Amino acid sequence: MRILVTILVSLSALLALPAAAQTYVYEEVVEQWVETGASRFVSPQLAHAEQNAIAAYGPFRVLDNGRAALVGVTDSYSPAEFDRMLADYPGIDTLEFIECPGTHDDRANLRLGRMIRARGIAAVAPEGGSVRSGAVELFLAGSTRRIADGAEFAVHAWLDEYGQGAWDYAPGSPEHLKYLSYYREMGMDAQEAARFYAMTNSVPFESAMWMSGAEMRGWIETDRTTDRVSGRVEERRADSAAELPRLAYLDLAGALN
Repeated sequence: MRILVTILVSLSALLALPAAAQTYVYEEVVEQWVETGASRFVSPQLAHAEQNAIAAYGPFRVLDNGRAALVGVTDSYSPAEFDRMLADYPGIDTLEFIECPGTHDDRANLRLGRMIRARGIAAVAPEGGSVRSGAVELFLAGSTRRIADGAEFAVHAWLDEYGQGAWDYAPGSPEHLKYLSYYREMGMDAQEAARFYAMTNSVPFESAMWMSGAEMRGWIETDRTTDRVSGRVEERRADSAAELPRLAYLDLAGALN
């Protein structure tokens, strides 16, 4: 089983520390950056979610009977933790993406996304919310999606446990189809899925493409509704191919037919 660790260190975390305290150790086994020597910056949104949560299930925090928040890395246990949370709080219909670095287990992460979609749960990226790496796949699972301008998103290419990435596999390979099929399940048509997948793989695994909430709305549909967190009204949109950035990455058209 391919286990992908797609953790990104928040840019705000780097800026919050003095240069002398920004010491990192690279662990080759798990492909992640580990911060040492100083406390990580905690956003007000994360602090509020932690302080006001009425229950915790792994990376999930129950905010009230209708809302939960994602505040950490998902892993192989997250689907079961999500299931337990909904068993205890069946009225939850909204998941707020507060501090979402990514996942330790990509297969479990996609399974979790399908669970979110199957339960008809809405995804919200509020002001100050950070949705990065594998958490972006989870956000796509929302039955409806609301994105505040002040939210941030980050994507990058995937890398498997053998050190190989998207460029190392043929366009029709199962490694690509796993993601493309997931995007189709989350409501994209074939062309949208191919464009979105190419965009996420347009930067190396070791780097990231950072986008504002407004920029991410150019890539995915959102619903016209008043966000209870930001108070902003977002437009439902599905931009045409001409309005989206064109990326020359992998020719995936044949794999989608």
